[in-house]
Amino acid sequence: MKHIIRWYDYITINIYWLGLTTISQSNGLIVPLLVQKFVGSEQQGTAFGSLRLYTLMIALLVQALMGMLSDRSTLRWGRRRPFILVGTLLNMACIIAIGYSPDYWFLFGAVVLSQIASNIAHAAEQGLIPDLVPEDRRGRFSGVKSIMELLPVIIVAFTVGKLIAAGQMWAGILVAIGILFLSMAVTMFVHEEPRHEPPGRLDWKPFGRIVAMTLVFMVVILGLGEIVKGISKLLNGIDSVPTLLIVMGVTGLLAMGAAVVAGVWASVRISIGGEEARRHPSFTWWVVNRLAFLVGVNNLAGFAVYFLQARLGLKGEAAAGPASQLMMVVGILILLCALPSGWLADRIGRKRLVALSGITAAAGALVLVLAPSMIVIYAGGCIIGAATGMFFTTNWALGTDVVPKEEAGRYLGISNLAGAGAGAVGAYIGGPIADYFTVHIPQSPGLGYLLIFAIYAALFLLSAVVLIRVREVWRDGQEETSL
Repeated sequence: MKHIIRWYDYITINIYWLGLTTISQSNGLIVPLLVQKFVGSEQQGTAFGSLRLYTLMIALLVQALMGMLSDRSTLRWGRRRPFILVGTLLNMACIIAIGYSPDYWFLFGAVVLSQIASNIAHAAEQGLIPDLVPEDRRGRFSGVKSIMELLPVIIVAFTVGKLIAAGQMWAGILVAIGILFLSMAVTMFVHEEPRHEPPGRLDWKPFGRIVAMTLVFMVVILGLGEIVKGISKLLNGIDSVPTLLIVMGVTGLLAMGAAVVAGVWASVRISIGGEEARRHPSFTWWVVNRLAFLVGVNNLAGFAVYFLQARLGLKGEAAAGPASQLMMVVGILILLCALPSGWLADRIGRKRLVALSGITAAAGALVLVLAPSMIVIYAGGCIIGAATGMFFTTNWALGTDVVPKEEAGRYLGISNLAGAGAGAVGAYIGGPIADYFTVHIPQSPGLGYLLIFAIYAALFLLSAVVLIRVREVWRDGQEETSL
C-alpha cells in the first residue's frame, strides 16, 4: 500500500542502509585483524577465505528466505519493520561477540550469526521502497539510498578506522554499533500499514532453486580451491621465485576464472532451466561479466588490510586507517562517475562502456601492485573507483536489455549470486595463494598479496573479454555484437 510521501520519508525509508553499510565497512577492518591475531600471518589468508566463503553463501540464503517471509508478514507493525528491529538487535549482540572472540572458531561462529541477523533486516529493508514509494518517485528514493550507502565509507574512515589504527578497537566497534542502532531507530518511524489479507499458500520452489544454486556454486569453489592447494604442495622444493609466481599466478587465475564461468553456467541452468538458458545466452555471459568484475572489486577491499601491511610494511592495526581511507577514495569516485556514466552509455553503447570499465579497473589494480607509496596507492584507488562507478551503472543497464522483459525480475534476481559469490571466489581461492608465499618465501612475506591483486586485475580483463558473447540491444531494437 502506497502512502503520502513527505520530505522526511526520503530519510526514514533509506537511513537503515547507512547503518548496514557502516557495519559492513567496519567489519572489513575488524574481522581481518582478528583473524590475523588468532591464526597468524602464515594462515590468515586461508582462514579469512574460508570465513568469507561460508558466511557469504549463508547470507545469500538468509536474505532470500527472509525476503520471502517478510513479503507474507501480517504483523500489526507492518511487513518490514519487525524484521528490521529483530535483525538489528540480534546483529548488535553478534558484533559484540565478534569483539570478544577468544579464538578463530568463536569468531567464525559469531560472524556467521552476524550475517544471519544482518540479512534478516537487509531483506526486509529492500522491500520498503517497492512497498511504500510510487513508481514515479522510486528513482529519487534510490538516489538517496545510494548516498546512504556511500556516506559510511567517509564516516568509517574518519571514526572507526582512526580508532582501530590507534589501538582502540572496542571504541571503533561501539561507534559502528551506535550508528546501526540509530539508523534502525529512525527506520521505526516509517509508516507501514499492516497486511490485512492472508497470504496464499507458500511456494517453496523458488527458494529451493536458490538453495540448489548456492550449493552447486559452493561445491565448484571448494573443488577448485582444493586443486589450488594440491598444486601448491607439488611445488615444495622449488626455490625459483619467478617460477613459483608464474605457476601459482596461472593456477590461481585459471581456478578463479573456472569458478566464475562454471559456477554461473550451472547456477543459471538450475535457476531458469537449460532450455531458457540456451534461448538467452547473452544473459549467462552478462552474469559472468558481472561476477568476474565483482570478484576483483570485492576482494581488493576484503584483503586491503593485509595488502597494505605487506606493501607498506605496516604492523597490525596500523593498516586500518589507510585501508579505510583507501575505501573512502574508491567510494567517492564511484559516486562521481556513476551518474555521468549512464548518459555516456546511451551515447556510445552500454557494452562498450562496461568493457572500458573492466580495462580501466585492471589498470588501477596494477597501479596498486606496483605502487611505491600510499599516494600512488590512492591514485590506483581513484582509477578503480571511477571504473566501478562506470560498471555499476552500465552493467545493470546492459542486464535489463538482455533479459526477457516479461520475466525481468526472475532473471535479474539471479544476479544476487554475483554479489555474494564474488567475495567467496576471490577469498577462498586467493587466500591460500597468499599464505603459500608467506610460508615459502619468508624473505618477501607480502609477495602473495601482490600476486593475488595481479590475479584480480586479470579478472577485470576477463570481465571485458566475455562481453564478446553478449548481444547488446539498442533502443531501436537492433542487436549489436561488437565491442
